[in-house]
Amino acid sequence: MYGGRTAGMFGYSHFTGGFAGGQAEYARVPYGDNNLLKLPNDIPDEKGLYLSDVLSTSWNCVVDTGVKEGDVVAIWGGGPIGQMCAEMCFIKGAKRVIVIDGGAAAWRLDLIKSKTPKVETLNYTDLPSGTTVTSKLKEMEHGGPDVALECAAGEYAKGIGHKIELALGLETDTSEILNEMITSVKNYGRVGITGVYVGFTNHFNIGSIMERGIRFIGNGQAPVHLYWEELLKMLQDGSLDSSIMLSHRVNIDEMDTLYKKFDERADNLQKVFVQTRFSDPPAPGTPALTSWK
Repeated sequence: MYGGRTAGMFGYSHFTGGFAGGQAEYARVPYGDNNLLKLPNDIPDEKGLYLSDVLSTSWNCVVDTGVKEGDVVAIWGGGPIGQMCAEMCFIKGAKRVIVIDGGAAAWRLDLIKSKTPKVETLNYTDLPSGTTVTSKLKEMEHGGPDVALECAAGEYAKGIGHKIELALGLETDTSEILNEMITSVKNYGRVGITGVYVGFTNHFNIGSIMERGIRFIGNGQAPVHLYWEELLKMLQDGSLDSSIMLSHRVNIDEMDTLYKKFDERADNLQKVFVQTRFSDPPAPGTPALTSWK
């Protein structure tokens, strides 16, 4: 369906190799001499763990979409990827960063603002009737942002039309966020897609891409090996702090409850460190153990 291979990932699907062990006490690592990164003693697990996914994925989104000095960037989705993208856009010299979220996840905007005060936020559920995300962004920044980063994914339909089409299998992903991004950026703006999209979507605004010269970039599954040495150095010198997204620490035997609460958007869960019997005690400044038993 894709016309080529994508990445291999642990604990995902056969689309990505069918490797077991995304969340386990033991994992068998193919080509371990290449696919494991030894953490130095000055990097606690709560920071180093996320070199395997969140940090590399976020950095790839920012770098691959070409965020540069003076850019105004809008980010759709205030989860861990969106939060770290915001931080990394400033590292790359962005002038303004606006994070968009809403609904049951609107609390994430306050969290991100508390960790990175210069971030601006846009809660789409608070917009008055007749005001869209696109029109609000163009009000906030003349002509719209230079760059739009998608960190939400395509399974969250807003309108009834896409909800019906998803339910009937007429599409696998909604194009609503993509269309917002396309219409929001300036002419010749850049749109980067990092949130997961599985297959096909309807009602996609390809006309705006062509007519206005929008650069539409699929960021792909992040090339983790390309970045992890660079990002490790940034963690070591303090220019990047991955612990700002860490909200909870739980035992691996409570994963079923954790996933249920994630699905319910409960307990302000942002990024969770899953503790096993092999884990070190919590590092200073990181969350203590949470239990729902």
